[in-house]
Amino acid sequence: QVRLVESGGGSVQAGGSLRLSCAASGVRVSTRCIGWFHQAPGKEREGVAAIRAGGIPYYAASVKGRFTISQDNAENTVFLQMNNLKPEDTGVYYCATVLCYEMDENNWFLQDRYNYWGPGTQVTVSS
Repeated sequence: QVRLVESGGGSVQAGGSLRLSCAASGVRVSTRCIGWFHQAPGKEREGVAAIRAGGIPYYAASVKGRFTISQDNAENTVFLQMNNLKPEDTGVYYCATVLCYEMDENNWFLQDRYNYWGPGTQVTVSS
């Protein structure tokens, strides 16, 4: 049974940092693509970062230079380091996984391709 669990969310002031974790069970993160998605209050969920098997990262323009996605194969966990946080980064962050060959290499944030999702973790950034 595949299970993803996010952790590390919380409340910070603008300019602060958080590191989110996505712990996987039932799959090996080293063999799959993992994406992080953000849903701001009242808005649709959108992709912010993804990492493919082999460690190649992809970022949305809104977070490039501020967020870093990485994976620890020994811990079977994917991380999202978020620096210089802004109030618009507030929302629920989800991780999700998909077999990389099922992804569109021109768009790593096609949500209907991801077939397993975590419950999410809340991030609140105050100004």
